[in-house]
Amino acid sequence: MNRQIIEEFRATKGQLSGRMAGRQLLLLTTTGARTGEPRTAVVGYRKSGDVFVVIASANGAAAHPAWYVNLLANSNATVEVGPEKLTVRARTAKGKERDKLAKLVEYLEPQQKLTSRQIPVVALEPVKSRKT
Repeated sequence: MNRQIIEEFRATKGQLSGRMAGRQLLLLTTTGARTGEPRTAVVGYRKSGDVFVVIASANGAAAHPAWYVNLLANSNATVEVGPEKLTVRARTAKGKERDKLAKLVEYLEPQQKLTSRQIPVVALEPVKSRKT
């Protein structure tokens, strides 16, 4: 199913149909921690300034999603939002920053209730290109 959503997302520049229509989604491409291969996941997000805020909930599963494990191994990734494709650097928000960013993600609390692990809140910060 993810493959179909990814294909539709890219073909329509993020304008998904059906049950995915209207959702605030991005494509997150990480580097596989074991394989070194690119891995793309469909992830819900919210914005805080220029930062994309995502949660590593795996729908309340006991283990972190693979994309989060990949980001722990290599924080560099790519996000596709609508027609834009950006290079980002990921970091797990901690303390007061986590609390602030978590408030943006209204679906965090219901998913947190499904698992005993603390669901990571991840800030995906665009990497600014250097001018020479």
